[in-house]
Amino acid sequence: MLLILVMVVISFSRADMFDTVGTLPGTAKQARMLDENGEMLRMKEIMMCDVVVTTAGACLGSSTATVFVESSTGIAEGGWTGMTAFVTSLLFLASLVIAPVITIIPKAATAPALIFVGVLMMGSVREVDFSDMTAAIPSFVTIVFMPFTYSIANGIAFGLITYVLIQLLIGRIGKIHYLAVILSLLFVLRFAFMVTG
Repeated sequence: MLLILVMVVISFSRADMFDTVGTLPGTAKQARMLDENGEMLRMKEIMMCDVVVTTAGACLGSSTATVFVESSTGIAEGGWTGMTAFVTSLLFLASLVIAPVITIIPKAATAPALIFVGVLMMGSVREVDFSDMTAAIPSFVTIVFMPFTYSIANGIAFGLITYVLIQLLIGRIGKIHYLAVILSLLFVLRFAFMVTG
């Protein structure tokens, strides 16, 4: 029972962490919050904020409160401050009253917004060096597996596993960071457990 509990906690933590890590660069780039090297500024503080909010949301019984890729649409329209989040929270509060009416709207009506978000996410692809196959293949695997598995975290997982395998096969063992190897092994074990049940 303890092993199952630990696996559940690790699985949810992994999914949330990699969803956030996968979403943050895209939203930060949209908000022009990357430095001259394309690195996130104050990443540690942002991740800590996400952890606190996610934990608090879970304790209050809400769905996961974390960085969402849909935030790119708000950022693209100029919503870079906390005022955007505040207005959104007020609208969610109002939606409690009109929820029965909102359910009349079909889910397909959200498709244009999601397509726009996908277009914004694909903008980062032009920065991948497709002449370097050690970068191009893992990037391609990541991009393809996100929609096929309905998960940003799974896309990142398959991309990371592919990257580690390619580096091992071409003999660049010293180039692989030990954390990438550990995470890849954990992902392989997780997917193996999912398949075998």
